[in-house]
Amino acid sequence: MQSKTIPKPLVQLNQWSIILFVLCFWIFHVEHFLLIPLAANACGAFLGFNPIVKVGRAFLRKDASLYIQEDADQQKLNSTIAVICLAAGYLSSLAGWSMASVVFTAMVFISAAVALLGFCIGCFIRFQWKRYQYKRLNS
Repeated sequence: MQSKTIPKPLVQLNQWSIILFVLCFWIFHVEHFLLIPLAANACGAFLGFNPIVKVGRAFLRKDASLYIQEDADQQKLNSTIAVICLAAGYLSSLAGWSMASVVFTAMVFISAAVALLGFCIGCFIRFQWKRYQYKRLNS
C-alpha cells in the first residue's frame, strides 16, 4: 500500500501562509489574522482538506506527482501542532495575555520558517517518538 503524499510546493505554501498571517498579527495586533491559518490547518489535520493547499493546487505548473512529495501523515501531525500553537496564541491574545500570545505564535512562526529552510521540527519530534516506541518494544 502506497502512503498518501502532498507535493512539496503546497506544503511550503501552507508554511508561508502561517508566516504571513502571524506577521500580520504581530504588525497590526489583530488576532483574527490567526484564524485563517488556524482554520486551514484544523481542516487539514482533522478533515483531510486544507483550503490553502487546495487553492494552491490550481497553480501548480506541472502534474502534482512530478514534484518532490511530503508524507501526508507527517503533515497531519505538523498541522495539529500548528493548530495547537495558533489556537493558544489566538485565545491568549483574546484574554489579553500578550506575552503568551507572542510565545505561542512565535513557536509556530519559527517552526514554519525553519521548515522552509529544510529542518522539520514536527518530523524530528515524530522520529524521536517512533524511536522511543521501537526501543521500548525491543528491549
